[in-house]
Amino acid sequence: MNRCFRFMLNFSIVVAFACLYFTLPAYPSSTPDTQMTAGDFFKLGVEKMLNSDYILAVKDFTEAIQLKSNFTAAYSNRCLAYLQLEDYQNAVADCNRVINFAPNNVDAYLNRGLAHYRLGDYQAAIADNNQVTALKPHNFKAYYNRGVANAMLGNYQQAISDYNLALTQIPQISNQLLADIYNDRGLAHFQLLNLQTALLDFSTALRIDPNNYRAYYNRGCVCGRSGDNRSAIADFTASLKLHPNNAHAHFNRGVAYHLLGYKQAAITDLQKAADNFAFHKETAAYEKTLDFLENIRRQLPFLSEIALL
Repeated sequence: MNRCFRFMLNFSIVVAFACLYFTLPAYPSSTPDTQMTAGDFFKLGVEKMLNSDYILAVKDFTEAIQLKSNFTAAYSNRCLAYLQLEDYQNAVADCNRVINFAPNNVDAYLNRGLAHYRLGDYQAAIADNNQVTALKPHNFKAYYNRGVANAMLGNYQQAISDYNLALTQIPQISNQLLADIYNDRGLAHFQLLNLQTALLDFSTALRIDPNNYRAYYNRGCVCGRSGDNRSAIADFTASLKLHPNNAHAHFNRGVAYHLLGYKQAAITDLQKAADNFAFHKETAAYEKTLDFLENIRRQLPFLSEIALL
């Protein structure tokens, strides 16, 4: 049976939004005898954003915009709230307004690119990130985001070039973000069947961030594809310690156990995978896992357990 690898793409940089706009307009503060100003509503919206109350933040920024229709910072912050609420169409609309008012606003292109990506419009996402790199050539997020979009389109060599550019620009202060780029570059190399290079990238990600469960999982997939099932099991096990409910890790570890002759261990993992697939309503994966599980159970009377050296 062919392995049903499903790699884990990281979105941690993709969703690392541009900074919230805190600068308030120079409006006088309201008093009990005066109406709320656009600046007052804007300030309330910022406070809601800081408290992760995105629905009410949208309401406050909308009030500010109704009082001041060209309030660019309010549109920008409302876009961030929409992104957090996964309301990507409205996020795109707000970014469009910001760009109309300020055509060189880097953050608006970056965030619109994210919204387009989440909507599955990868070409538009690439175009927006091209605008960012044209305006700000040292913005590593744009290179990384463009790489992720290229990978989704199957442009793996271009994705690798973008990840390389991101690595040359990223500040060397964020280990997690750095590890994520190596992880995703490893995925692109794997898709191109550059297995040893992919393995090196995943191992580098783990040296930088030893708690990166995606990198353990992905490296396990590479080991399995290379026929090193013992190493694959070790990596899937490490990934599951950090992220216990990953159905795909249970499935692939079950396959590795099966190939090594550990049928009972394989059945245990595959049953856990099936349960998780069912819980998350992943019907196709659930049915495929059950079929494989039944196939192994039919073999049990004819097979004996093989000791793992």
